[in-house]
Amino acid sequence: MEIREIFALNLKRYRRKAGLSQEELAHLADIDRTYVSLLERRSYSATIDVVAKLADALGIEAYLLLQSP
Repeated sequence: MEIREIFALNLKRYRRKAGLSQEELAHLADIDRTYVSLLERRSYSATIDVVAKLADALGIEAYLLLQSP
């Protein structure tokens, strides 16, 4: 499994676990909602800064978004 797929799966899993919509997560992370959607669909790769913003918004450590299942 490639890192983009791992990240996308983890992002969606932790977002749902937090009970957040893509729009809510995007607002908390100060990024565009469509960007969250594109990340979850593996259309884009996230920068390390975006990984950190998303992790902060989800209340988790950034490495968890990149950790293989």
